[in-house]
Amino acid sequence: MNETRPASMASFWMPFTNNRDFKLHPRLLVSAEGMYYKDVDGNTILDGTAGLWCVPCGHAQPKIVAAVREMIGQLDFAPTFQMGHPAAFDLAEQLMAYTNHRFGHVFYTNSGSEAVDTALKIALAYHRARGEGSRTRLIGRERGYHGVGFGGISVGGIAGNRKPYGAMLPYVDHLPHTHNLEKNAFTRGEPEHGANLADELERIVALHDASTIAAVIVEPVAGSTGVLIPPKGYLKRLRELCTKHGILLIFDEVITGFGRLTTPFAADYFDVEPDLMTTAKGLTNGVVPMGAVFTKPFLYEAFMQAPAGIELFHGYTYSGHPLACAASLATLEVFREQKIVEHAASLQSYWEDAVHSLRGLPHVIDIRTIGLIAGIELEPIAGKPGARAFDAFKKAFADGVLIRTTGDIIALSPPLVLEKKHIDELFGKLAKVLKTLD
Repeated sequence: MNETRPASMASFWMPFTNNRDFKLHPRLLVSAEGMYYKDVDGNTILDGTAGLWCVPCGHAQPKIVAAVREMIGQLDFAPTFQMGHPAAFDLAEQLMAYTNHRFGHVFYTNSGSEAVDTALKIALAYHRARGEGSRTRLIGRERGYHGVGFGGISVGGIAGNRKPYGAMLPYVDHLPHTHNLEKNAFTRGEPEHGANLADELERIVALHDASTIAAVIVEPVAGSTGVLIPPKGYLKRLRELCTKHGILLIFDEVITGFGRLTTPFAADYFDVEPDLMTTAKGLTNGVVPMGAVFTKPFLYEAFMQAPAGIELFHGYTYSGHPLACAASLATLEVFREQKIVEHAASLQSYWEDAVHSLRGLPHVIDIRTIGLIAGIELEPIAGKPGARAFDAFKKAFADGVLIRTTGDIIALSPPLVLEKKHIDELFGKLAKVLKTLD
């Protein structure tokens, strides 16, 4: 592998990146193992973000690496249009078992963005298959992030992701977000205030009529917008209202799935049953791109009532790619053998105390934690939104810690294999960084 600086960085148009700033001051990673990256200069960087929320089992897990190596020598590619390969079916069965058989079927995609657009299309097509084609409206939430497809940014609620592209999908509405600094600042777990915001769905139903609404999609915990945790009872109330009005409920678990809340999925943590669930990231431990939509059996069965032939005109060339399936099968094995979720649960209190130890440091206006996730909100610099947190990101990286920022919020989500010593290192260094910010 090339561990030297590239001759030129001009041609790569980097995603979600200040390209001009980065190419003046590049941060180049060349290897990773366990809890650490190594950069091009040989420095070790503690991974406080599980890559991009996607490496729950830690980097370079030997079993996952070996599984991918073996599969690429056996079956480098196989289409799943009108044919298949065994690993795709084996993985589907194991994923259903991992959900404790709460879902019945899996539709493979290549990313979380594709999983979201797939779930929205399944929801729309389901109602049409049942003779309720008037249900075309999709309900998202303010500050929601559902990837970068046109479906995802339409139901998403982050202005910066939407405004450059003009018109979105039609027939979309949004619930209000649940973030409330005045009443819920410095929360450990679910906030006390805000469950009533789920009742805004009743207002939307009254405005449009339930017969026009296909689905509601929410992140159980909103991640990319800065770790917004649902108030107590909020998700259960949303479930009740969707059931009442015949509306499908979609949980976007691209971030919260596979142990992030110290349970297999957020649906387990909050004891709420969605009709569809989108996953990606931890599905393969980030080793090979892959996403998946989990659906309740009744959805699949509705399509199987159609005349003989293709039931759903949707899919991707790389759906159920052999390498991705091998990586995911091995990831599930690592979860079982190393008791990843149980280990994460054992550290939740220690993690929570460490995060909240930052309270009182300069510019910290809120801290919120749930599972092994943390959001640390900083007071913005007047006229320069996001600048203070981005300065923290740069200083932390220089000091050997990888954090993630969104606006003026620091979001943390480490690999679930971390130990107390890693928590101490992460927050010891982060505390020093926060004390140096302007």
